[in-house]
Amino acid sequence: MMRLRVLSRADIQAAVAMREAIAAVREAFIALSTGQATVPVRVGIAVPPRATALFMPAYAGGGLGVKVVTVYPDNPARALPLLHALVVLLDAETGAPVAALEGGWLTALRTGAASGAATDLLARPDARTLAVFGAGAQAETQTLAVCAVRPIERVLVSSRTSARAEALAERLAGRYGVPTDMRVVADPAQAVAEADVICTATTSPTPVFPGAAVRQGAHINAVGAFTTTARELDTRLIQRSARLVVDERAAAEAEAGDLVIPWLAGDGPGPEGWTELGLIAAGRAAGRTEADQITLFKSVGNAAQDVAVGALALVRAAARGLGVEVEL
Repeated sequence: MMRLRVLSRADIQAAVAMREAIAAVREAFIALSTGQATVPVRVGIAVPPRATALFMPAYAGGGLGVKVVTVYPDNPARALPLLHALVVLLDAETGAPVAALEGGWLTALRTGAASGAATDLLARPDARTLAVFGAGAQAETQTLAVCAVRPIERVLVSSRTSARAEALAERLAGRYGVPTDMRVVADPAQAVAEADVICTATTSPTPVFPGAAVRQGAHINAVGAFTTTARELDTRLIQRSARLVVDERAAAEAEAGDLVIPWLAGDGPGPEGWTELGLIAAGRAAGRTEADQITLFKSVGNAAQDVAVGALALVRAAARGLGVEVEL
């Protein structure tokens, strides 16, 4: 008989702080880039007419698990979440399932934590202004993560839906380490021209701001696009970036349209010109070397992140008696 701990969104939120998630994800990236993890490229299934199901297994840092995610673009119109996700953790010694975690918040948390780790490694230490594109759960955790690692004094939010952007600002401003100066900006070019750190967390298949408008010395985290035919960043920004950093080269080559589209067109470097974040974290590759460089982290997500943060959530939740234990 198996005993399984089930953790809800609220349980995970109570169990893991953003700074803890950032530390866990950083170690996961190191494991991934130094041969201490096994993470196959995720399997995607197209669900007509325009939905996607993704299956992502991983073994990393002694943790074993799999995440299942569905992306249904029509769901918001049905008053349903765009994403549904579930993470299952298994005992690496016995193979027995030990936990099932609500994957929507876990995905947002670990994605934000990845950008937090990248920002900590690549952004200028004196970064003060953050521009966020998008207004959903991913935009929320991007904001929380960047504010956790840099002394952000102002947050600019840009979204196709101004009401959602206003709601995000109202929810976060002055809370959770986010500055009170959090405002909605209608002009994307204005937002990036003023920003030291830029996060894109949208469902847009085309660039969301002009790369030429980005100021020198900025750092960008791009987390929204996850296919080779979609991108949030234009070719000009790729060409201006001194460092193109990814979670994993193989995954980026298979899924990162932001990089793949200009590469295949002959307008940007291929995988040999992309650096894995784990190598920078491990001290095996250079990150930012000049204050006026533009640095870019393109993340398509990796199940090693889910396993790392999920395992941390399980330990913290078990110690505090969070979640529900069931027998199968």
